[in-house]
Amino acid sequence: MKIILAKPRGFCAGVERAISIVEQALVECGSPVYVLHEIVHNTRVITELAKKGVVFVEELEEIPTGSVTIFSAHGVSPSVENQARRLGLKTIDATCPLVSRVHQRVKRLNAKGYDVLVIGHKGHPEVEGTCGQALGAVHVVSSAEEVAGLEVNNPHQVGYVTQTTLSVDDARQIVEAIRQKFPEISEPERTDICYATTNRQDSVRELADSVDLLLVVGSKNSSNSNRLREVAANRGVKSYLVDNAGEIDPSWLLGVETVGITAGASAPEDLVNEVKTFLQKHGAQFFEEMEGKEESIQFQVPDLKV
Repeated sequence: MKIILAKPRGFCAGVERAISIVEQALVECGSPVYVLHEIVHNTRVITELAKKGVVFVEELEEIPTGSVTIFSAHGVSPSVENQARRLGLKTIDATCPLVSRVHQRVKRLNAKGYDVLVIGHKGHPEVEGTCGQALGAVHVVSSAEEVAGLEVNNPHQVGYVTQTTLSVDDARQIVEAIRQKFPEISEPERTDICYATTNRQDSVRELADSVDLLLVVGSKNSSNSNRLREVAANRGVKSYLVDNAGEIDPSWLLGVETVGITAGASAPEDLVNEVKTFLQKHGAQFFEEMEGKEESIQFQVPDLKV
């Protein structure tokens, strides 16, 4: 059995920045440091940070007055920021810069009187944060089928933004449906789907032609990790999303000659290495890393002002 590692895979610049912000806050402010929701969607990352003194909460009311509070990489709405101020919390914003760019476009479109269509998954933290930026009408669109029923204030003044972790293929279908219904739609100058999501999906498309099985390392609530599994499945490749090597069923390997491994943008490389080790213990003897894009993008960690 042979193992092929996807490239690129794993942490993106936004995830690295968010984790660095939390770790820097621990050093400068001491523990506990509170984070609203998961800083990124990965079980291992959350567990390790919790051991260092990070407390993850779902509601701001759970946080003691005066405490250091970090907003996750997925972003929050202004109403959440205002609530934090009312509660006397010392806040740090770890929103991914690419998500912040989407937020600014929502505000600009609404300010011009446009209805904004947010292409994304209903209930996802990033989508909720993006919708919370709205100064006017905003609508979440999760499938091409939903477009037909959309009702807007003025069909000549409609624009869209996209959740950064969507499947490129799914987003394309929704955008085509939107263009048909609103021919004058205002589109972003470049896609809102982030470079890391696109690169990882492209590598899986290429890898799918060479493997019998694809293992995607990532947590179940990670949107971009789920999309990677779907990309492979849509190309007819048996694929599974696993949080760690312990979730692999050895029966998946029966009759398999080549296994591909990739990782979502919030999954650390040590999890990939553990999966690789598991496969080697179950008969994998050959290993290679595919050729792929080199990612050099880095986002600066801001000076913490709390």
